[in-house]
Amino acid sequence: MVNINEIIGKETERIRQGRSADDNRVYISTPDARSILARGIRHFVGPNAVWLDEYEQVAEWLADNKGKGLLCVGNCGRGKTVICQQVLPVIFQHWHRLIMNTTTAIELKDRFDEFKQYKIISIDDLGTESVANDFGTRRNFTQELIDEAERKQKLLILSTNLNEKELTEKYDIRTMDRLRALTKVVIFNGESLRK
Repeated sequence: MVNINEIIGKETERIRQGRSADDNRVYISTPDARSILARGIRHFVGPNAVWLDEYEQVAEWLADNKGKGLLCVGNCGRGKTVICQQVLPVIFQHWHRLIMNTTTAIELKDRFDEFKQYKIISIDDLGTESVANDFGTRRNFTQELIDEAERKQKLLILSTNLNEKELTEKYDIRTMDRLRALTKVVIFNGESLRK
């Protein structure tokens, strides 16, 4: 049975937030995001984990993502993979009851049909995948997934050791333009924390 009051209530909330009726993006608002992110990092890294300036931007995104995904770009060993592939999936599941599906760019080719069905997708090592040859047709599954995310308002969580210039060279200006529209870009600078 349809509950008209529930439908009207959801649409009223959507309008109050300034969202259109066809806005199906994933909105995240994590209370005390900085503390939760810090605890998650400590859990996976250990008691010697340090808080980096770029983590502050991730915490701001986690507090209110404004319907956008996250693109962590920059130097290796700065915590991008730990945050995007380990900490955020736990936060999404525990605090928001949402499942984040994770893979690497290299594995995406073999799991593309599976992953294009998901609403929240995390891809690690963006830019390391090769172009596939599918019965004579050259395909870049990462670009296809980004196109799909834009069309179907999927939430992308991406990490890469490439900088924005290298990403543009790997894909193209069109794909980078879409990524900037779909995600908040956080730059990870500095030396590797791996010892």
